[in-house]
Amino acid sequence: MPDALPKTSMLALSRVHYPVSALGPGRRIGIWFQGCDRRCAGCISADTWAFAEPSLSLEDLMQALAPWLAACDGITITGGEPLAQFDALAALVHRLKAENPKSILLYTGQTYDAACPQLAALSPSIDAAVCGPYEAGLPQTLALRGSDNQTLHCLTPLGEREFASYERILQPEDKTLDVMLDDDGTAWLAGIPRRGDIHNLTRLLDARAGMNGIEKFSQRKGME
Repeated sequence: MPDALPKTSMLALSRVHYPVSALGPGRRIGIWFQGCDRRCAGCISADTWAFAEPSLSLEDLMQALAPWLAACDGITITGGEPLAQFDALAALVHRLKAENPKSILLYTGQTYDAACPQLAALSPSIDAAVCGPYEAGLPQTLALRGSDNQTLHCLTPLGEREFASYERILQPEDKTLDVMLDDDGTAWLAGIPRRGDIHNLTRLLDARAGMNGIEKFSQRKGME
């Protein structure tokens, strides 16, 4: 870890949320970076693809995270592609690890071989990484992964303790999605949907919308 941690780094983030329980063990802080040039077909986070001018300072982010850091079980960083903002990512994870000993899990669309030099530069602040692009045409049978080409790497002793147990087949009881509500009432999903989850959810919401329309029509007819 660097002796002097940068304090002026600027980040482009999509969102920050706590608690997240579908992206690693326990109740975690989720940090979504904004911007991704991989744009995997079927990605649940297509809203994070567009690149944006970094507008959030590291200091402001740390202040926003402060109330959650003591309570959380760890931190998961995803996107978007976090490694596309490598300097800002490095400043963030080194600062987080300096102030909080809990585990940090990183998701990247790069393969492990391609990401290795950057992961080494982030050591020992990143405890585990899930590497590889999402491939909608491949099976999804492994925990914490959207497709079976993605690989899980425990990078520190803490990473081994917390994430080695996820090197296994996805179990029925594994939670794969969280439904979040923003302050303005906007609902969004966090996690790794199983195949068919989004289609089934969309069909359910369409059915509910249709039923609401029928109920409102019936109410109007009853008032005439």
